[in-house]
This record gives sequence, C-alpha cells and structure tokens, in this order.
Amino acid sequence: MGKKKPRRPRRAFTPEFKAEIVELCRRGDRSLGQVARDFDLTETAVRAWVRQADLDAGVRTDGMTSAEREELAALRAENRRLREDNEILKRATAFFARETR
Repeated sequence: MGKKKPRRPRRAFTPEFKAEIVELCRRGDRSLGQVARDFDLTETAVRAWVRQADLDAGVRTDGMTSAEREELAALRAENRRLREDNEILKRATAFFARETR
C-alpha cells in the first residue's frame, strides 16, 4: 500500500528567519505553499508562524500573543514551584508535629 515518508528530525529556527518567511508570505508574489517548498519547510509551520505574527501585530485576536505565551509559561513554572514548596512545608509540619508529642 502507501509508504510513509520517514520523519525528519526536529529543527529549530531563529526568530529572524521566521520573520523573514512571514514577510515573504505577506508580500504576495508567492503563495504560502510555494514559500514553504522553496525553503524546505512544512506548510503547517509556515502557517503557524504567519498566524503568530498576526496575533503579535494585533491583526488577529483569536489567540495569545508571544508575550502572553511567555507570561503564561512563567506563571505555570512559578505555580509548580510554589506547589512543591507548599508540599515540603506540609511534610515538615507533619514531621515536627510527631516529634513534639
């Protein structure tokens, strides 16, 4: 039947490269799919970069901006740390309560 293409390794791109790709897509002389093929990228990734750039620029309002995403990640990390600290304090309280009896 149909053979699956092997998965390519995950690649990382600089914000400057992503901005350049978004600008090429916005110019309109090439389609999004053509830009993706020219730079050996997936259409899904390019579409996501364009969408995120639109959110950051305020063109779209149906998602979070990059700043909001960063803030959410920081808050989640702080929340996780505080939960761990709270758990440690609960254990210490229980330990010392047993020791003083």
